Amino acid sequence: MFIEPGIAGDNRGWIEVICGSMFSGKTEELIRRLRRVQIANRKVELFKPEVDVRYDAANIVSHNSSTMQGIPVNNSQNILLLAQEADVIGIDEAQFFDSEIVNVCQTLANKGIRVIVAGLDMDFMGRPFGPMPQLMAIADYVTKLHAICVQCGHIASLSFRKTTENSQFVLGESDKYEPRCRKCYMEGMREQEELAKLSSKNSF
Repeated sequence: MFIEPGIAGDNRGWIEVICGSMFSGKTEELIRRLRRVQIANRKVELFKPEVDVRYDAANIVSHNSSTMQGIPVNNSQNILLLAQEADVIGIDEAQFFDSEIVNVCQTLANKGIRVIVAGLDMDFMGRPFGPMPQLMAIADYVTKLHAICVQCGHIASLSFRKTTENSQFVLGESDKYEPRCRKCYMEGMREQEELAKLSSKNSF
């Protein structure tokens, strides 16, 4: 479990990144840390990308239904405009933000603000997702969480997409995604490739 180097006291800025696959508890951990900050009577602001409307248009909601009031923004620069009085900034689903989110987090931390970022480190193809690699590189602390593979029960680090949609940005929950270990993920990808080949042959 992550133990904060400091919750109250003088303002020392830093960046924390919470990453992992879908269903690994990233948002749950983000909310946990922010609630601890609130107990210490520090001012918190929590932001999310405007495109993420899966559970709620504004609030941040984890898969386990933990909820915290959030502010949806359509670009990362708006966070700087809206976070003037905060001691701690939380940012959820950071992979959906534009690349400027990296500079936004740096600017906030350099001002003495603690920044806690949560997001998917890899997309459904197992590729680094959006600005997350850069955020992890500049972070003072990185926590990688793991889910449980629904196929075999081992530790899961990959998000397997169960549909045939090819776009990198496809919102969904358990209806479209499931966490898998590397072995089961590769097996699933091979099965999808075989099905695609059969479908292509049958279309002629």
